[in-house]
Amino acid sequence: MNDWQRKSPLDWETYVNKMVKVAAIEKYEYEGWVLTVDPVSASIVLATFLENEEVSILVVLGHAVQEVEILKEGDDEMKQRLSGILAPEESKAYSPEELEKRKNDLKTWLETNHIPVTEQGEAGRTLCVVGVLTIDPPYGPEECSSSNEIILSRVQGLIQGYLEKQQ
Repeated sequence: MNDWQRKSPLDWETYVNKMVKVAAIEKYEYEGWVLTVDPVSASIVLATFLENEEVSILVVLGHAVQEVEILKEGDDEMKQRLSGILAPEESKAYSPEELEKRKNDLKTWLETNHIPVTEQGEAGRTLCVVGVLTIDPPYGPEECSSSNEIILSRVQGLIQGYLEKQQ
């Protein structure tokens, strides 16, 4: 086990959002912005920005890392850019008011279509359909969960159709 692998996750976290040079075995060197460090394998995930806004992702396996040198601190703009790399395009933050409206609109639509739905949880943020399927914020098909595959598939299809009509 090398020195890099002996570090703790809190040590590795100090490298996130920074431009680094990684010296690896066999005299390989890699440069890039640290997206994350895997806490199990100590592997470093590096991002480099190419022309036309494309991003190259490189993983340097933890056992191969010999030394990591910080070259540059990331500013707020770079941190935002890095956090957007792995986030899905459609993901966006909703205000509590927007989430409440999405929940109420979906609940009303389900009830209008004779699908029994209740609110669950401490704050009533989770919708429960027929007692066997839950829908968490932001109330899209991806947030549905159920052990019944048939109900899950059908309700996800209904919600997808509902959201497409809303746009």
